[in-house]
Amino acid sequence: MGMSAILDSVISLFIMILVGVYGSKRKIITSEINKDLINVLIQIALPFMIVTSFIFSYDDTVKANIVKTFYFSLIAYLTVTGVSYILLLPIKSHKKTILHFANVFTNTGYVGFPILNSIYGPEGVIYGSIFNMFFVIFVWTYGLMLFKGSFSKKGLKEEIKKVLFNPSIIAVLIGIIIMIFNIQLPNALVSSMKNIGSMTAPLSMLIIGVILSNVKLKKHLKDWTMYYGIATKLVIIPIIMYFIFLLAGDRSISINTVIIMTAMPASAMTSIFAESYEIEKEYAAMLVSVTTLLALVTVPVLLKIIT
Repeated sequence: MGMSAILDSVISLFIMILVGVYGSKRKIITSEINKDLINVLIQIALPFMIVTSFIFSYDDTVKANIVKTFYFSLIAYLTVTGVSYILLLPIKSHKKTILHFANVFTNTGYVGFPILNSIYGPEGVIYGSIFNMFFVIFVWTYGLMLFKGSFSKKGLKEEIKKVLFNPSIIAVLIGIIIMIFNIQLPNALVSSMKNIGSMTAPLSMLIIGVILSNVKLKKHLKDWTMYYGIATKLVIIPIIMYFIFLLAGDRSISINTVIIMTAMPASAMTSIFAESYEIEKEYAAMLVSVTTLLALVTVPVLLKIIT
């Protein structure tokens, strides 16, 4: 169960990455155009996708699990952050930033949701949306600080403002309001938002493909940190998370959803942020691509264990 969804998701992602590689090799998508695509992704497509992820129907039977998913997701992010920090102590270079970001922020939207839908149906997608909310909050706060570094006292206030007024954070707040008050939006508006948000996955993969087209494969294949990072992301952390939540004695769909989401491959935002801040962008593109491919093996094993 779930294997078909994994195959479809991963193959689809890699086809889009290959289109990006093609576009770069043929000079259709230059580095300047790629940076503009990143802005379109972050400022427009992603916020719309976030808002529409909160537009779903649910009854009283899943309300308790929705509440549980909130604190399970928070616990998961805090735990993964701490575990990742400890596991990556041997790495001292900027690659540590990439690996840590990849460990904490997984591909919830483009791989996680199809898998959850195939296993648990719409209910799984609801819990996945809650987990994704924490992804957005943390990626635009903690994740952003990983790449920007520490802020000076003078600029801290300004940086906090930028984070709070970030389109994705605003989108989360709008989504929460829609969910809590069960606001019914016009069908035409919802359809438009979903169509714009649906550009997120193709844009992300095109951007990664352009970056990947210039990656020196031999250089990274000889880098032990790449192998260590992949093992940490796809094997060690999911195992630790499974046993931690096993101690909780709760085998509900909500907790399984959180475990599954933490085991997803590295988020495309790993590569997007690396490109934006000029930090090991080739290394990040390799990590995202390889973890996505190897998830074909690791995720089905996890699914068999927990389901």
